Amino acid sequence: MIRNINGSDRRVLTFPAVHPCEDISLSTLLSSLITLSHTISNFKCKFFSSNKRNARKVINLVQLLQPFFQEILENESGHIPGSGTGSATLCFSELHITFQKLLFLLEDLTREGARLRMLMESGRVANHFRVLARSVATALDVFSFGSVEVEMKEQVQLLMSQARKGKFEVEADDKRATMVVMEALTGFENRFDPNEGDVRWVLDHIGVRTWSECNKEVKFLDSEIGFEGFNEGSRKVGFLCSLMALMSYCRCLFMEVVEEGNKKCDKVGESIESENGMVLSSINSDDFRCPISLELMSDPVTIETGHTYDRCSILKWFTSGNLICPKTGKRLGSIELVPNLVLRRLIQQYCYANSIPIADLGRRNRDIIRNVQPGSLAQQEAIKMVAGSLCGMLENGVVAEKNRGAFEMRLLSKTSIFNRSCLVEAGSVPLLLKLLSSRDSSAQENAIAALLNLSKYPKSRALIVENLGLELIVAVLKKGLKIEARHHAAAVLFYLASNDGYRKVIGEEPDAIPSLISLIKDGSGSDRAKKNGLVALFGLVMHQPENQKRVLEADAVSLLVNIIKGCEKEELVTDSLAVLAIMAEKSEGAAAILHCGALPAALEILSSSTSRVGKEHCVSLLLSLSKNGGPDVVAYLVKSSSLMGSLYSQLSEGTSRASKKASVLIRILHDFYDRRSSGFKVSVIPREQFIDVW
Repeated sequence: MIRNINGSDRRVLTFPAVHPCEDISLSTLLSSLITLSHTISNFKCKFFSSNKRNARKVINLVQLLQPFFQEILENESGHIPGSGTGSATLCFSELHITFQKLLFLLEDLTREGARLRMLMESGRVANHFRVLARSVATALDVFSFGSVEVEMKEQVQLLMSQARKGKFEVEADDKRATMVVMEALTGFENRFDPNEGDVRWVLDHIGVRTWSECNKEVKFLDSEIGFEGFNEGSRKVGFLCSLMALMSYCRCLFMEVVEEGNKKCDKVGESIESENGMVLSSINSDDFRCPISLELMSDPVTIETGHTYDRCSILKWFTSGNLICPKTGKRLGSIELVPNLVLRRLIQQYCYANSIPIADLGRRNRDIIRNVQPGSLAQQEAIKMVAGSLCGMLENGVVAEKNRGAFEMRLLSKTSIFNRSCLVEAGSVPLLLKLLSSRDSSAQENAIAALLNLSKYPKSRALIVENLGLELIVAVLKKGLKIEARHHAAAVLFYLASNDGYRKVIGEEPDAIPSLISLIKDGSGSDRAKKNGLVALFGLVMHQPENQKRVLEADAVSLLVNIIKGCEKEELVTDSLAVLAIMAEKSEGAAAILHCGALPAALEILSSSTSRVGKEHCVSLLLSLSKNGGPDVVAYLVKSSSLMGSLYSQLSEGTSRASKKASVLIRILHDFYDRRSSGFKVSVIPREQFIDVW
């Protein structure tokens, strides 16, 4: 009768109730209403972080109505009051909608991670309870009690009176807790530490007593900031940033023991990589790309046909006068856009797992998350205090305290560029570099992971190099105590290589490129390690001929060709193709690639791969090989029966870059075929006749 709504995919304090069907039978409606009331009653045993009494009042009201619903259901349809006129159906339909809203409200109040947010919304929540209780009484007014004998008639009428007159006020403890939070935020703005005793009382009041519970609060507030960022008129973002800063402060400085779930970790950060609950290895990343722009979607929305697009792309499509589905060509009866929250969450997890900068979440959100500016003054000063305290742990603490400090830096630097800037300004980079030499595997891993996050902030890259960090990072890459530390080190090199000067300096480190190749070759069975190694290698060879020579000398080409020939992981194949495409730009690289037999493998990937990015790299590789590998390469390509079809498909389906490269390669093949057909013995058309499309 009613679609199943998953409360975890909603925003806080929204009530997407669904009206029952107009032609629904009364018995079906009552059965659904009874089920819904039982679900609400089950909340009686759950913990409420705020509005405890108000929640229990409403639960009791619903619970006391259950026997009434059951009595009506057991009556025959002819004895149901108002059944002929539809007044009973109207009454129970309105109750059904109200109960749905009550259920959503109770879910919000008991949601893990949302406890501080719900405390600060205490007044609004109390008002919702008051309105919904009145709605119950109003719906029951429609019921014709005078036309039927109902045993619970007087009890129900008493409940209606209580629902109308009942007071749903903010409780004294909730008011006090809210005041303490506001005082703490004001203290941050004035650069004063909050009163620890008062803040701990608030945490206890809302049931945030462990590190993991505090961390859930930070994560939830972070996600709320992202969603509120879509609303250009929202004034909540700055306040949410302040609350997140307060919980970050508490997590770093008040919580003594780090836990993961209900299991206490022996070492800080032991299982941090498991925090992305879903397994992404079996997902094709191309499913995360918008069919219109071919870029990773930042705000996926689903249209009437069931197909999903990035919001900005489909809106441009509609505003251009196209009222059809881009994929199916079907004319749309409605251009309503439904946010695909599950897909958005998967895209965010994928970006984090693969060290990809998360796509912009709207202009307002971008201003806060992707720029150095804080969301509020309280956030600015709170994070500065936290950064200073964590640097003190690294500088003066024992090994366990240094490990804890590095772990908290690792988490804090993951959230925003502003957090990274505060940590860098506080002097974290030299302290983290010193920790890379630690013989404690967790401390080393947390330090290099924190440096990885900080290396995404340009100023920190200069500090890493200036503090002689390259040698230390390469040492971790070569012989880190854990494979996780090694692949984090590779990722740091990738970000450092975004600077032309550092790219050259890294290549001059004797162990840098050989260690990357070793990581790709072995990787201790970790696809993540191999991927980071490939990405870092790609960063080093781009626009750097000296590094390309070093890669050739290290015999990396045969390793990369073997990956594209036999690896089942499409992502690793795509990354290997990217490196080979750059190597093929020089005649020496092209010769080595051809010698290893890459040509047939590249042709097969182009015709069979489902990855748009992989196909683009294939076209780039084949184009460079045709230009630098001699006429035999072009002659071989001309004989391929599937190549032309694959290239023409890139003209219409590929990115603009892939389309340009495919167009040039098609021209090369046509010209070669025409010249061969004319009987002239000529080599491939001189290179200067072709445009460079890299």
